[in-house]
Amino acid sequence: MKNVIVLSFMFIAFLFTLASINEIQFDHLSSIKKCATSTSSSSNNSVLPMKSPENDIRILLGIPTMADHHDRRHFLRLIYGTQSVVGAKIDVKFVFCNLTKEDQKVLVALEIIQHNDIIILNCKENMDKGKTYTYFSSLPDMLKPDPDSNSDSDPYPPYHYVIKGDDDTYFRLQKLVDTLIPLPREDLYYGYVIPCPSMDPFVHYMSGMGYLVSWDIVEWIKESEIPKSHLVGPEDKIFGEWMREGRRGKNRFNAKWHMYNYPEPPTRCTHELWPDTVAVHLLKTQEKWIRTLSYFNVTQNLKPSKMYHIP
Repeated sequence: MKNVIVLSFMFIAFLFTLASINEIQFDHLSSIKKCATSTSSSSNNSVLPMKSPENDIRILLGIPTMADHHDRRHFLRLIYGTQSVVGAKIDVKFVFCNLTKEDQKVLVALEIIQHNDIIILNCKENMDKGKTYTYFSSLPDMLKPDPDSNSDSDPYPPYHYVIKGDDDTYFRLQKLVDTLIPLPREDLYYGYVIPCPSMDPFVHYMSGMGYLVSWDIVEWIKESEIPKSHLVGPEDKIFGEWMREGRRGKNRFNAKWHMYNYPEPPTRCTHELWPDTVAVHLLKTQEKWIRTLSYFNVTQNLKPSKMYHIP
């Protein structure tokens, strides 16, 4: 009987020992699995492209307008303020010449306080007598870091690309960024080639609906005598002549037919609205804007709420 009891205790002790060993082995395997998962995850992340704000493309979209055009600016703030962009930081600024009336000084100042999206150039308001030159040539000094600030925190260049875009052009910002990602960030001249049938960006120039240049060209415009001596005339054509005479824009991108004029009335420059659009030009009426915005379903992110009902 004693032998049976002793054997029973020995068997129970053996079971406890076996269970303890299994528990230790299980914990060890679990820790190995966790370590392997962590290492694998770290390894996978290390081969992916680094994504951070420092690597984003920086773009300035300048829209020439006039000081009294408050309603148009408020409308365009809706258009661009509701677009979200991945892979870029885009600043939209409204550009006009010196204020000349008392009401402008008050109302524009309020806009600046509220939105901080206005550039006032030192010039007399004009369309084809040097405003475009003043816009581009003023930017390097305007955007130069403050000597009293921590210059190490200021990126250079302040923008990789600068755009001059019309106020009747609708830019789809994410599509714009997608076309820019594979392109050079130096000596770039991008836009809709004129004349309309042309597909060769090296023959003529980019349409005034909206063209883009890299920052090094902006700095060249400020320093070169070529633009200074040739200011009067259709601004987009004059700009193209600067590029040709200065042998600038060796990297050129014809964005046709990502960019085009509104389809009606039909001309050689028009195109039907389509999903891969970067920019639609000649939106001269509210009806054309609404049809364009409806086509691209710009209100799709509207959240349902008891506070409103929009059919």
